[in-house]
Amino acid sequence: MTGDGDSAVDDGDPTVLASDVEVARSTLRQARGLMFRRSVPEGYALVFPFDGVDARWLHMLFVPFAIDALWLVDGEVTERKRLAPFVGLGRGRADAVVELPAGAADGVAVGDEVRLVD
Repeated sequence: MTGDGDSAVDDGDPTVLASDVEVARSTLRQARGLMFRRSVPEGYALVFPFDGVDARWLHMLFVPFAIDALWLVDGEVTERKRLAPFVGLGRGRADAVVELPAGAADGVAVGDEVRLVD
């Protein structure tokens, strides 16, 4: 949901990680992710919600910029990684994954809570 006022927030320090949040609900949207975009603006996040906890892989094929990725289980960060352009690969157990511009998740640690709010 782009432009609907949702924000990804780190609860330990109520810092807004993103104010422009897009939720990739369809399989097609999740498969495409950030591929073929030239960049993403500061304050942007792409959230991938899933039906249950499982190993979730991210790749950077056709993504020409670095990102920060957060893997979440019930809103708790289980993995955090910076993925390099084109060749980055990451994996974590999650029921949701959040992709942010590189540097946006610098203050987020494993165990922190991240949530979507209106």
